[in-house]
Amino acid sequence: MANLIARSALSLAGRRSFSVSCVASSKDKGKGTKMSDPTFHATGLEKYELLAAEAGNDNPFDTYLIRPESGMGDSSKMPILIPSLESSRIVGCSCESDYKEVVWFNLPEGEPQQCDCGVYFKLFKHDPLKGRAAN
Repeated sequence: MANLIARSALSLAGRRSFSVSCVASSKDKGKGTKMSDPTFHATGLEKYELLAAEAGNDNPFDTYLIRPESGMGDSSKMPILIPSLESSRIVGCSCESDYKEVVWFNLPEGEPQQCDCGVYFKLFKHDPLKGRAAN
């Protein structure tokens, strides 16, 4: 009985054949066809980045490295200014040029705060899209 079932299954598998081709052709070769907008399909952070790029903001998360001018951060009267949308931000200071680790600390809004190496930082409110909306 099992032999009969196996034989009929193998004979059916042998008769049912199919082929798949990945080659496609078109007369107009894509002329006049429109692809859908990638912003329509994007979700989450990817969509936020695409919308920010359309608005002219190439740094929506304020992740660029800030290189201060010489003399900035030496005193509380001339702190390194850190932009933020929130009332506090985590800041990393490399302290010395040959120092291999980054010193991280929370920088609240208000008075300038001093790092362990003596450099002063001050947080200020900044919306990256606000200044570009007028353009």
